[in-house]
Amino acid sequence: MSIFKSKKAYCSAVIVAAGSSTRFGSDKLFATLGGMPVLARTLAVFEGSPYINEIVVVTESEKIMAVAKLCEDYGINKARKIVCGGATRLESALSGVSETDPRADLIAVHDGARPLIAPKIIEDAVLTAKKYRAAVPAVPTKDTVKLANKSAVYSTPERAEVFSVQTPQVFMPEIIKGALTNALVEDLTVYDDAQAVEALGFTVYLSEGSEENIKITTPLDLLLAETILYSRSLSDVQPKEAAK
Repeated sequence: MSIFKSKKAYCSAVIVAAGSSTRFGSDKLFATLGGMPVLARTLAVFEGSPYINEIVVVTESEKIMAVAKLCEDYGINKARKIVCGGATRLESALSGVSETDPRADLIAVHDGARPLIAPKIIEDAVLTAKKYRAAVPAVPTKDTVKLANKSAVYSTPERAEVFSVQTPQVFMPEIIKGALTNALVEDLTVYDDAQAVEALGFTVYLSEGSEENIKITTPLDLLLAETILYSRSLSDVQPKEAAK
């Protein structure tokens, strides 16, 4: 049942950009992707989404000025706040959601290192969360997944029940704030924000994700992202050429 009637939800986006980039070898958020820094490309999609009303960027203290300049250079006008993250992903997400506008009906938490997020994914996640209170974009896994204790397999889950989840993950403010606080206080090991919500007993619903919504973690991921961008540019050009 929808938590709203017909009104459009006010949605705050928290972009978590406070990682150490250890596996990348340098600051991946400022690496160039298609002529733009990765973080700028991420922020630009949320800036252009009619489903996002404000942006809160979470970063490291020493990068706050650099992120502020990036927002200015690339016209990220929805970026209301740039705040300092914590020692862990959980602490950084909690820092961000705690700084969102009190008017927010929903909060979307997104990885700054997912620059290929499509507007439709944001739309679907927000609308699903508006209806069900908690939503995460996901794609069905193509591979058979094994559960193992070190090298010994003890279970093979049904492939139809296994999904790879992405961001933005969207929740009602009181749910995500309470869930992240609980996970921190109880010292829970959580792999994404939705798991913290699940730990409180809430049901999380899936919205449509995309195989192109990859997270930049290693230099190879950046090469793949460049390939995806190039493929998108070809898709934009081909209809025009066909019309000539």
